[in-house]
Amino acid sequence: MKDISLLILRFVFGGLMILNHGIPKLDKLSQNPIKFPDPLGVGAEYSLYLTLFGELICPVLIVIGLFTRWVSIPAAITMAVAAFNVHLSDPLSVKEASLLFLTAFTIILLQGAGKYSLDNLIRPKAKF
Repeated sequence: MKDISLLILRFVFGGLMILNHGIPKLDKLSQNPIKFPDPLGVGAEYSLYLTLFGELICPVLIVIGLFTRWVSIPAAITMAVAAFNVHLSDPLSVKEASLLFLTAFTIILLQGAGKYSLDNLIRPKAKF
């Protein structure tokens, strides 16, 4: 059941991140100049690129289970920045989504993708 649970976790949280947060931010690339929060002080354009990496590219890889542990790190960091920097002064109801995604991506980091993933097809673990 652990592998099925990890598959569901990857599909639900990765899919929701892609659909509700990653894809909608693609529209911001067409703004000239780009208007986006700059919580790390690297500029709005680079902040948007980093956010798209953490909210679109990484979740796509999480859903398919490719390089899952590695890509869950930037996804989790993106959610930590959202919760503890961008939404720091907002009420918990606003931070809640970021905290839930942070928790899910941290669990995926710790547990890996599971048996039903491309990671497992590429490098299956030896069974003793």
